[in-house]
Amino acid sequence: MAEVTSRHDRPLVAILSGAGISTDSGIPDYRGPNGLWRRDPEAQKLVTYEYYMADPEIRRRSWQMRRENRTLKAEPNAAHRAVVALERSGVPVRVITQNVDGLHQLAGLPARKVFELHGSARSFVCTGCHARGPMEDALARVEAGEDDPPCRECGGILKSATVMFGQRLDPVVLGQAVAVTKACQVFVAVGSSLQVQPAAGLAGVAAEHGARLIVVNAEPTPYDEMADEVVREPIGTALPALLERLAG
Repeated sequence: MAEVTSRHDRPLVAILSGAGISTDSGIPDYRGPNGLWRRDPEAQKLVTYEYYMADPEIRRRSWQMRRENRTLKAEPNAAHRAVVALERSGVPVRVITQNVDGLHQLAGLPARKVFELHGSARSFVCTGCHARGPMEDALARVEAGEDDPPCRECGGILKSATVMFGQRLDPVVLGQAVAVTKACQVFVAVGSSLQVQPAAGLAGVAAEHGARLIVVNAEPTPYDEMADEVVREPIGTALPALLERLAG
C-alpha cells in the first residue's frame, strides 16, 4: 500500500473521471441527455463483444467508426491540466478513469498514477494471442483498404484495447482502483453519471472509508446525497477552481 500513502501528511486525492471531463476536448459523452447511446442505440452493437466477435460486418463498421472517432485527435483541456497542476503542487493524486481517451497522460500525468478501468482506445489488442500495438498502426491498415485487419502474429481478430460491453474489467486494474479509493482522504467524482458499476460504486466505498466525497457533474447522480459537496458548474471552470482549493 506504500504506493498510495500520502507524502508529508498531505491528503491523498483520488479523482474518478467520466466522459464529462473530456467533452470540452470534443469527445461526446455516452449517457448524458445528448449522449451517443441515446441518439443512436444501434451504435452500441459496435462496441458489444458478442456482436463484434460474431459478425464481420459489425467489425467493418467498428473500424470505420474508429477511423472517424475524434478521440485520437483530441487534446487535453483545462480540467485535465488542472489535475496535473494539482499533482505537481505536491499533493498525492491518483486518477481512476472510465475514459479510454488517454488525455490525463497526454496532459502530463504519469501513467503509473492513472488507472484506466475501461482500457485505452490508443492501442489495439488481438483477441487470440493478445498481441498489442498502437491504434494508429491498425488504422493505417484500414486506410489502406483492409476492412477488418487480422492480427499479423496469429491471424486472430483485432479490437481496440478497450473493455467492450459484455467484457469484464481487468481485475488487476480494478483492484488497484479499489485500494486507492479506500486509502484516499478526498474522492472527487467528476463528469461521471455514477450509474455504471463497479466504477460508480467507488464513490460509496470512498465515503464508507471516511473520505470527503465531492461530486462535480452537470446532472444529478445517485451519490449526490452521500456527497459532502456537489458542484453543478461547468467542469472546465469548476474543476480547476476546486483543485486549486485542494492544493492550497
